[in-house]
Amino acid sequence: MPMPMEYQHASEAFERFLADARDTAGLGTRNQTYTVVQSVLLTFRRRLDVHQAIRFANVLPPVLRAIFIADWDTTVPAVSFEDRETLTREVQALRPHHNFATAASITDVATALRRHVDVTRFEAVLASLPEGAVAFWHVADPERT
Repeated sequence: MPMPMEYQHASEAFERFLADARDTAGLGTRNQTYTVVQSVLLTFRRRLDVHQAIRFANVLPPVLRAIFIADWDTTVPAVSFEDRETLTREVQALRPHHNFATAASITDVATALRRHVDVTRFEAVLASLPEGAVAFWHVADPERT
């Protein structure tokens, strides 16, 4: 079997996603964008158990999948979803001196991510996750996706 195309072009797809997320969030650099994306992914991951997280990771492009599961201490229990303001503060807390996350960062990353995943599969997985998962990745303006 040949290597799947998603793996053959993983780096290029990730660079396209980073550029999209950078532009959507109004950030200046790919490093700023990477930190914001990583913080959003890790904030979401904290709310899932291992089985749920693997199902979610499987609908992400390969490099985002790797970022989502990297350095995960799976012995730490999942926490509940909180209100958007609390979740945003958590996003902003990762490397706070190098983090350019704004109040809209979760929505900005969600908007860009939806343009780089199979939305039908993405939404099906979200619907199977704990209450709060759908709202976390919700984008109010469908024209943005």
